[in-house]
Amino acid sequence: MKAAPPTAEASSQASSSPSPTGAETVRWALGDLYDEPEALEDDLQTAAEEAARFAERHRGRVADLAPGELADALATYEAVQERVGRASTYAFLRWSTDTNDPERGALLQKVKETATQIEQQLLFLNVEIARLPDERADELIAAEALSEYRHFLETERLEKEHVLSEPEEKVLSEKNVTGRSAWTRFFDETMGAARFALDGEELTRSEVSKKLYEPDRDLRRRAALALTEGLEERQRELTYVFNTVLADKAGSDRLRSYDHWLEERNLANEVEDETVQALIETVTGRYDLVARFYRLKKDLLGLDEMMDYDRYAPVGEANTEYAWGEARDLVLGAYGDFAPKMRDVAGRFFEGRWIDAPPQAGKRGGAFSHGAVPGAHPYVLLNYTGKPRDVQTLAHELGHGVHQYLAREQGLLQAGTPLTTAETASVFGEMLVFRRLLSRTDNPRDRLRLLVSKIDDMLATVFRQVAMNRFEDAIHTARREEGELAPERFSELWMETQQAMFDGSVTLGDHYRRWWSYVPHFLHTPGYVYAYAFGELLVLTLYARYEAEPEGFPARYLELLEAGGSDWPHELVAPLGADLTDPAFWQEGLGKIEALIQRAEALAEEARSQPA
Repeated sequence: MKAAPPTAEASSQASSSPSPTGAETVRWALGDLYDEPEALEDDLQTAAEEAARFAERHRGRVADLAPGELADALATYEAVQERVGRASTYAFLRWSTDTNDPERGALLQKVKETATQIEQQLLFLNVEIARLPDERADELIAAEALSEYRHFLETERLEKEHVLSEPEEKVLSEKNVTGRSAWTRFFDETMGAARFALDGEELTRSEVSKKLYEPDRDLRRRAALALTEGLEERQRELTYVFNTVLADKAGSDRLRSYDHWLEERNLANEVEDETVQALIETVTGRYDLVARFYRLKKDLLGLDEMMDYDRYAPVGEANTEYAWGEARDLVLGAYGDFAPKMRDVAGRFFEGRWIDAPPQAGKRGGAFSHGAVPGAHPYVLLNYTGKPRDVQTLAHELGHGVHQYLAREQGLLQAGTPLTTAETASVFGEMLVFRRLLSRTDNPRDRLRLLVSKIDDMLATVFRQVAMNRFEDAIHTARREEGELAPERFSELWMETQQAMFDGSVTLGDHYRRWWSYVPHFLHTPGYVYAYAFGELLVLTLYARYEAEPEGFPARYLELLEAGGSDWPHELVAPLGADLTDPAFWQEGLGKIEALIQRAEALAEEARSQPA
């Protein structure tokens, strides 16, 4: 996912038609999962039967299993989860390309409900592992017979202070289908159906947001106002959804005895609270870099005042567009220059029809790479319109895809990575493409254009995401202390946390007050957003290591991707020269951003001295 989080989008109305790019026929083929929707019924039925037998055999006995017996049990558990995951992936991907279709929505909901019922049969395993006596747990984790499940066991043990009894866990799991999960789907479909009126057209949220990257300032202003007007029309529903999900999270945290709203996410991310706090404090302590860059950009744009809708305006950029084939070749070329294996794996996505590229009415907005299950392969969804930013999005999502593909050998229980390292390959992929574009020109103006665009992305990925984390912290705290929040209270906290980042360098118009209400990550994955900053700063430091000592780095990097989630994040990145436990690590990453801003300032001076 990109730094600007994607939202679902769907429509029964016509959306604007972008210029042809060659991506119009690039549609994924889901036949590697199932030939038809009905086929997943067999997998779900088999999974349900296997789960029932598994529970009958092992419930209440996990602590007594010998290491080899537990390994066999985990292999069976993994196989059941693979069947459920395959069915869930198919239903979700099919729905993602047409969220308006009631039949697809019904199938998605049916699979969710069936998966929850199967999960009810399996919950005892997680509960019993978490509640193992420490000595017994250490013995099992150290056993050779369980080596391929070692880190799965370690991470299950992280929840030992927060897991409830099996009956209580079943109740929470059952109610989630019609609780938070239902509300987040309602949000997706509400935002998907929303249309924003601009210049006689009815645009999706994704389409109107793309106008904020246009050279025409008045068009950017009108687009910002159109976005706000559309959000205003839905403030009552959106505010209710936010309040409900925040209250649900507070209740869950109380039941599980988490000390603060972010503790659950930090445990899932396999990082200490202190590490996250150090990241946030380090980034907020360098908000001066944001102000420094936007003052430079204001001068480059020739503006007296930098407005919020000017932030992503291109500097000296023609309306460049990339045909689909150009974008494909650019990304594959950049990947291949770094490591032929990366190019080969990424090439499979194009050859195997693992990508769904064109925007269309009813399609989920934004972009993602879905890891599916190890027995299949990842799929990438885009809304490709040929803009330069779409090329970076392709590089980003293919980075995820390559990571997910290479990690399949770890098996379902250890292939997935925590969010803190999930963004590593995606952001690294973007950096490879950026460096390739930069190497193609010696012209100061062209290099400045590319550099400014890249810094735009970095600020959005690091500083904006941390500012949004500060907003999340504020609304979770306020909801717990003040009760249900009015739309204006959300807007007040939004403006406070966002204005702090700009330090007076950007004027946030009154229309900007409602823009908190379209960010899906606040609802889908509370606490997610700091992981973007984590990943960006990690990659900036890793890339600097690569430039300084390229010999052997690609091989070690591929080993990191292949390892998936089979070890702690700090252990996985250590061979690449990264120490996540050192607070200076984050300063080093921010130093790379400062160096790029300095280069942009120097290029701006050089460009001014040259004739136009």
